[in-house]
Amino acid sequence: MSYALTPPETVSVPVRGTDQCFPVRNIYCVGRNYWAHRAEMGVTDRDPPFYFTKTRDAIVYCPAGETVDLPYPPMTANYHHEIELVVAIGTEGANIAEENAENHVFGYAIGLDMTRRDLQSLAKEKGRPWDNGKSFAAAGPMGAIVPASECGHIASGRIWLSVNGETRQDGQMDEMIFNVQETIADLSRFHTLLPGDLIFTGTPAGVGAVSPGDVITGGADGVGELSVRVTST
Repeated sequence: MSYALTPPETVSVPVRGTDQCFPVRNIYCVGRNYWAHRAEMGVTDRDPPFYFTKTRDAIVYCPAGETVDLPYPPMTANYHHEIELVVAIGTEGANIAEENAENHVFGYAIGLDMTRRDLQSLAKEKGRPWDNGKSFAAAGPMGAIVPASECGHIASGRIWLSVNGETRQDGQMDEMIFNVQETIADLSRFHTLLPGDLIFTGTPAGVGAVSPGDVITGGADGVGELSVRVTST
């Protein structure tokens, strides 16, 4: 069999401490999963978890100790940062019980859910999908994946982000409304989770706009840091 077009290259992220890479399959993101962030987005009730997705071209690998260029995307004038813990799925599962959720986790990483906030807000107003606001090229920079066998299962610890050295987001991961186990269990009711899937687990309060020239640095206890520089297109 031959292909009509050249198949795309596999998108992957290095596994820290090894010569292996984690091939990325699907990218799921949890919306408004910290109480303080829900409040700053104008929501105060506890809805069931909800999800949106990003395509694989969102992934930009950010090696530790390096600052990676991140292009300012088109069609926006309000480009926001959101720092998040990322869960990497290593074992297939559907209808996963919370008490078994950690058995499906390969590892963890730090990531950014970069957002065209003006496009997202317009979609919300019109009751439309968030794709243009959330899913675009380079919308998901992330660091190396740390195997759970090395870092354990992340349930708490500081998660933070600064822009040009000024702290903007500073929270605790145990402030998630739905923790990692609850998220995996709920998401697996709707989708069979597959090896290579990533789950961005939500962001603490303090999201805000960035401009070309800004340097974003962020990290989470147990999984390290990343750094990107916003560049003009």
